[in-house]
Amino acid sequence: MHREEIDYRYQRMPHAERGMVVGLFGGSFNPPHQGHALVAEIALRRLGLDQLWWMVTPGNPLKSRNHLAPLAERIALSEAITHDPRIKVTAFEQTLGMSYTANTLAYVKARNTHVHFIWVMGADSLNTFHRWQKWQEIARTFPIAVIDRPGSTLSYLSAKMAKTFHYARVDEDDARVLWKKPAPAWTFIHGRRSTLSSTALRAAQ
Repeated sequence: MHREEIDYRYQRMPHAERGMVVGLFGGSFNPPHQGHALVAEIALRRLGLDQLWWMVTPGNPLKSRNHLAPLAERIALSEAITHDPRIKVTAFEQTLGMSYTANTLAYVKARNTHVHFIWVMGADSLNTFHRWQKWQEIARTFPIAVIDRPGSTLSYLSAKMAKTFHYARVDEDDARVLWKKPAPAWTFIHGRRSTLSSTALRAAQ
């Protein structure tokens, strides 16, 4: 996918004002679905976010690209299911040539020292988080909010990341002040869950 094939506004990092609380929700979104939208909705509400950056990645290093839809298509589909103006669909990682979350977060942090960021992910990702490159460094960069997903409710007890950083877990009743906690700090948020998954949707197609 060449950069010129992606609308310029998606190639730029979204703008956030000083003091804002911003959620970073990254994924291949292949395809995006209402389960992703529900995670974003819960994060906005429970974390008290001013913005949520819906970061469509060029590809997941841990997943095959054989069935990866074009980036422009995944961006368009993401826009189609996100209606809250606080959600900013972006693909700036493609412009930077980055594929590892740790590098992306370091870049974001260095260029937005006046913004409070929270990394947002579904609980299904928590189970494999320890396989991500520099996963402990990610946990020490920004606070993390894990949103419940079907089949992964107990991951906050069993996942390697949860066990490694058990001392840094914040009660979900305090989720709205998670942004004030110095990393590592993380919380597990329960709520409505969607059974939809990108894998199942691709299989159905």
